[in-house]
Amino acid sequence: MSWRFYYIIFFSYSTTVILFVCHLFLWLSTETLMDSTTATAELGWTVYPVSGSSDNSWEEVSGYDENMNTIRTYQVCNVFDTNQNNWVRTKYIRRRGAQRIHVEMKFSVRDCSSIPNVPGSCKETFNLYYYESDSDSATRTSPPWMENPWIKVDTIAADESFSQVDLGGRVMKINTEVRSFGPVSRNGFYLAFQDYGGCMSLIAVRVFYRKCPRIITNGALFQETISGADSTSLVAARGVCIPNAEEVDVPIKLYCNGDGEWMVPIGRCMCKAGNEPVENGTVCRACLSGFFKPTQGDEPCMQCPINSRTTSEGAINCVCRNGYYRTDSDPLQMPCTTVPSAPQNVISSVNETSVMLEWMPPRDSGGREDVVFNIICKSCGGGRGGCTRCGDNVQFLPRQLGLTETRVYISDLLINALLTAPCWCTSFLNHKFIVL
Repeated sequence: MSWRFYYIIFFSYSTTVILFVCHLFLWLSTETLMDSTTATAELGWTVYPVSGSSDNSWEEVSGYDENMNTIRTYQVCNVFDTNQNNWVRTKYIRRRGAQRIHVEMKFSVRDCSSIPNVPGSCKETFNLYYYESDSDSATRTSPPWMENPWIKVDTIAADESFSQVDLGGRVMKINTEVRSFGPVSRNGFYLAFQDYGGCMSLIAVRVFYRKCPRIITNGALFQETISGADSTSLVAARGVCIPNAEEVDVPIKLYCNGDGEWMVPIGRCMCKAGNEPVENGTVCRACLSGFFKPTQGDEPCMQCPINSRTTSEGAINCVCRNGYYRTDSDPLQMPCTTVPSAPQNVISSVNETSVMLEWMPPRDSGGREDVVFNIICKSCGGGRGGCTRCGDNVQFLPRQLGLTETRVYISDLLINALLTAPCWCTSFLNHKFIVL
């Protein structure tokens, strides 16, 4: 005696939304190899015993998914006959480089205790198998319908089963189970589902593998990477620095885990000098006109200091405008400054072989705070000969060069010699004054 049942699946609005979000997440990290719900015609899977020659076979029927779309499903219900051995085999599935295969199964199972007079052989489980092959070479009799050569993945049990009362009220209890197997190495494989005495419907089967998606992180591009053959394996992937970035520290790597998630970042790339990270670090953009960046790093470009400009985009420094300067020791972030004005109110007090020079600071420092004064002494005779530098015996107090004070005492000069004492500021321009 065979039992046949048909069903309509109902979901609440909130459940539908939750399922959609979960499906989106899986889509981001998986690649589907086969999905029975996308079939536009009969699935045409192979059954054993052959349908039509036995009432025990799996039967392909039409059903509905959570969105009330028509889908093709397989069902079997031979609970009153003992020693059941009913198989249904998918078509050939190419693995497309995958090393570990995941199978998501949606199914419903009739509660054996809800079936009147059911024998003890009634089951609420079924078996999942796979068989690898380099080509689509299976027939109705090959490979044989038995474990070995088929490899058993697992016995699948329902978390929830339904009763006749549920069926009458159109309240179906759908189970979703995911199993995986690997490593696989042949070009493709078949899946098979074995019933041995249950009353169930195989609503949907999705076969997929996990992968880590193409991603830009830590300044580097990592291409899509298929997860490893084992659920705990880590597949190393080498990153390539994005344009205008360069590798720092150690070679940059990420590892793809068995769930299709990137993890264990090692090393990184940083934007080169003259470039800054934008778009959440996925792009290194050349500094805009009027901005610069002198070093490699994740810092943004800086605006040019006062009195400076850039000559092109992607600048590593800003050049001073005409009439403005920067010393070798000035940082690139410092504004360019101009020539200070001459010292003011220079006066001298001569006493035979010594002179006291005093002056006021320049009216305009040129924008600098490090103005210093240097004294140069020259001895000029009364003839037409040129001036010569004063001898080494001439003394300067407190010193001759780098004066921060506005006075200096000069001694041990030649008697009745003409003294020229130039004075200038910050090595930009000499401001000379003559003392007799």
